[in-house]
Amino acid sequence: MNKDFKIALQPYRYRILLLFILFFMVIIISFISSYFLTLSNIKNILDQASLYIILSVGMTFVICSGGIDLSIGSVIALTSVISAFAMKADVNVIIAIFIGLVVAMGVGFFNGYMISFFGINPFIVTLSTMSIVRGATVLITNGRPIYGFPKAFTYLGSGTIGFFNCPILIAFFVTLIGVILLGKTRFGNYSIAMGCNEEALRRSGVNTNKYKTLIYILCGLCSGIAGLIISARLNTAEPLAGIGYEMNAIAAVVLGGTDMKGGKGSVIDTFIACLILGVINNGLRILSISSNYQQLLTGIIILVTVALSEYKQRRKIKTG
Repeated sequence: MNKDFKIALQPYRYRILLLFILFFMVIIISFISSYFLTLSNIKNILDQASLYIILSVGMTFVICSGGIDLSIGSVIALTSVISAFAMKADVNVIIAIFIGLVVAMGVGFFNGYMISFFGINPFIVTLSTMSIVRGATVLITNGRPIYGFPKAFTYLGSGTIGFFNCPILIAFFVTLIGVILLGKTRFGNYSIAMGCNEEALRRSGVNTNKYKTLIYILCGLCSGIAGLIISARLNTAEPLAGIGYEMNAIAAVVLGGTDMKGGKGSVIDTFIACLILGVINNGLRILSISSNYQQLLTGIIILVTVALSEYKQRRKIKTG
């Protein structure tokens, strides 16, 4: 019975480790600061983590399929600016939001199409898109922020439903959809299989180009949602918004156990990893530690996690 229990527990060992790390950090920081475990601060942690949760859900699909998307920060800025222009032109708020999300998905489609049908490396494509989209956003705004939106829009970033802010509820909803897509649908199965062996999947009759393009469209959509939340929260569409967000999303996905080479990923583990990073960032702020250390820590997390993943893979090959 004990052996059967260990076998059943095997797939969830890393998730249990992440939860243990999260619990351990919460206990340690709560001893250091009495403010940490207050309801207002817990709400603040969830609110700040919500953006990275939404971005990381889309990035999980991209990375587990063997790709990368460096353009999500620029898409955040473009989406918020396009929706802002629409609202300033007296377009209905819902339609303005829809226009912004369509533009975000359009960038995702462009990334996916260039990668799938032209066979260009995802790093090169999305790095180029990052510069193109950011440059276009700055040009169309002349580098100036756009501010002053209807209350119906700002509610998206600062409104509350019960105890939770809207961004938190949106993040939970996006996570739920991500869990279902990755674990219960053909789209999710193909995303993981693509990261394992794309050629084998193609030879089995699957249109890998179509599914890869859809993966990048999904990532673009998640970036667009995050962009709208940021502009609604600040009541400002900033052409330089979202800089560096791609690194935080990648850090969360990698910390969540998704293999950078593809073929393995979990939206739930990515969600827990986002909470861990949220607790770390909040703890550093409470302790009045410079935000520069947050960037340093993000880089260390990516490097260490990837190094450990590579070590495990090599060990499996040697013992295989």
